[in-house]
Amino acid sequence: VQLQASGGGLVQAGGSLRLACVASGTSFSIINSADWHRQAPGKQRELVAAIGSGGSTDYADAVAGRFTIARDNAKKTVYLEMNNLKPEDTGVYYCHGSVWTMTTGSSDMWGQGTQVTVSS
Repeated sequence: VQLQASGGGLVQAGGSLRLACVASGTSFSIINSADWHRQAPGKQRELVAAIGSGGSTDYADAVAGRFTIARDNAKKTVYLEMNNLKPEDTGVYYCHGSVWTMTTGSSDMWGQGTQVTVSS
């Protein structure tokens, strides 16, 4: 099983993007808790948004009110809806989560990054 992130791209300031993180590679898996991180050039990776197994959410101050994290358990997918994007949102976005499968139990894993570029 692995996490696959997608949905990044180039967008103008004020625009929107939706990122998706899918647990793939096995017919039955469950994403428990999950979160999105980002890393801007020359900066450390930072937590952007998190969602618990029960659906509770938490956001970094810089994105609160503009970003929304959500999950679709049937699709084994966690989304990050990003609105009113700003140039400072530019970076590589990574999904991270605790994924349970029948064969491996719970494993902590990272998806590959997806590039988000916001032009001014």
